[in-house]
Amino acid sequence: MTDKQVRPRSRGRRVLRISLLLVAVLGLGAAGAGWWTYGHLNGNIDSVDLDQAIGIDNRPSKVVPNAQNVLVLGSDSRAGANADLDHGDVGGARSDTTMLVHIPEGRSRATAVSIPRDTLITRPECKDKDGRAVPSANRVMFNSVYSLAGPACVVKTVEQLSGIRVDHFVEVDFAGFKGLVDALGGVTVTLDKPMSGAKGGLKLDAGTHRLNGTDSLRFVRTRYGYGDGSDLGRIGLQQQFLLAMLAEVKKQDALGNPARLYKLADAATKSLTTDSDLASLTALSDFARSMKGVDPATMETIMLPVAYDKVDPNRVVVAQPQADQLWEALRTDRKVPESAKTSPAKG
Repeated sequence: MTDKQVRPRSRGRRVLRISLLLVAVLGLGAAGAGWWTYGHLNGNIDSVDLDQAIGIDNRPSKVVPNAQNVLVLGSDSRAGANADLDHGDVGGARSDTTMLVHIPEGRSRATAVSIPRDTLITRPECKDKDGRAVPSANRVMFNSVYSLAGPACVVKTVEQLSGIRVDHFVEVDFAGFKGLVDALGGVTVTLDKPMSGAKGGLKLDAGTHRLNGTDSLRFVRTRYGYGDGSDLGRIGLQQQFLLAMLAEVKKQDALGNPARLYKLADAATKSLTTDSDLASLTALSDFARSMKGVDPATMETIMLPVAYDKVDPNRVVVAQPQADQLWEALRTDRKVPESAKTSPAKG
C-alpha cells in the first residue's frame, strides 16, 4: 500500500456526489413515471430491515435526534457467477466503497467518512442474509464483512466501530448499471492510457470509447489491466464511469422524456438496496427533497484515520486517538477537529 492509498480524499467526495445524485434521480422518477409504474419500480428495490437483522438492543442510541447518518456502499453483489470480470482470485460479492455520511441537524452541509477496505477491524457477531449466526472475529479485513455476512453486518460493524447510529443504508450495485447503460444507448469514456485486457478484462486503446452495457460492466471491474493494478485504481475507473453516465443522462434530458425516464428508473432501481424505511420511490423522493440544502460541492470528505499495521504492512489499523475524536464529533453534531483528519505516518 502506498501513501496515496492512505489519503484518497477527493475521490471519496466524487463517490458521495454520485450516490446522492442517484438517490435524487430515483426520487424525481417517482414523480415523473406515473402511478401505473409505481408498483413495478417499487418491486425492483431490495431492502434490509436493519432493526430486525441487527436487533434494536444491539444498536447505539441516537444522540442528536434530527441529524442523519447514512451508510453508502458501492458493491458488485449482483454481478453473478457468469460475469466476466477482472477481479483476481477473490470470489463472491464484494463491497468496493464504504462511506458513513453525516448530515447535521440543519441539513445544510455534510461530512463523509471513507473507511478503507483493507482496514483490520473486530467483526461483531452477526446474522447473515439467511439468518445464520456468524461469530465475531478479530483482525479481519473490513471488506470481508460484506462478503461473509451481508450489508446488515456491515452496518453493525460500522456502528460498533463508531458508536454512531446509522439511520439509513443505501447500496448501489455496479452490475446493475449494465441495464442502465443499455437504456441510455451507451456511455462515452476517455482513457489517458491503454487498458490491456489482463486476466480477461476489457482491452481498450487510449482515447475515447462508447461502451455498451456489457463492456461498461467489464470496465468498472477492470483492475490488473490498467494503471498500477491496485484496487484504488479500479475504484478510480468506477468513479470515472459513473460520472460519464450521469453526464449522459443530463445530455439526453432523460428527466424530460417520460418513456426514457421509466426505462432509466427501471434499470436504476434494479441496482439499489436500501434499509426498509427507504425502500419505496416515495420514501426516496422525500429523502432527496430533505437533502436539497446540502451542496455536494462543499461536502467535507474525510478518511478514517489509519496507520499501517505492524504485523502486515499491506493492511491498516484504526489510528487512535484521532479516530475517537472523529467519531465523537460526528456523534454529537460538532465540527470535526483538524487533529482527527490526518492519518499518522507509516509505523
